Amino acid sequence: MPREAAIPPETRVAKVEIYFSPFCPYCIAARQLLERKGIPFEVIDVLEEPGRRREMIQRARGRTTVPQIFIDGRHVGGSDELHALERAGKLDPLLFPGG
Repeated sequence: MPREAAIPPETRVAKVEIYFSPFCPYCIAARQLLERKGIPFEVIDVLEEPGRRREMIQRARGRTTVPQIFIDGRHVGGSDELHALERAGKLDPLLFPGG
């Protein structure tokens, strides 16, 4: 799959956090989308750090499935929602605020 162009160093990139499980295909799909876009992100593995699952559920307003994705602290949902934002052309404005 082709990678998109590198992000210019002066471009502000949003902070992205993904609550993740390594055996979850939706988690992997979300990571792959962000990797293709060259976006750095923090992975919070809820299997490796089970205490973080409670944090995820609270931040995601009761959602218990992974992935749960946050962009600059804003909950955007899971993989389906992330891909829907991409298809609608609404993901880049969140990832590159002010760009």
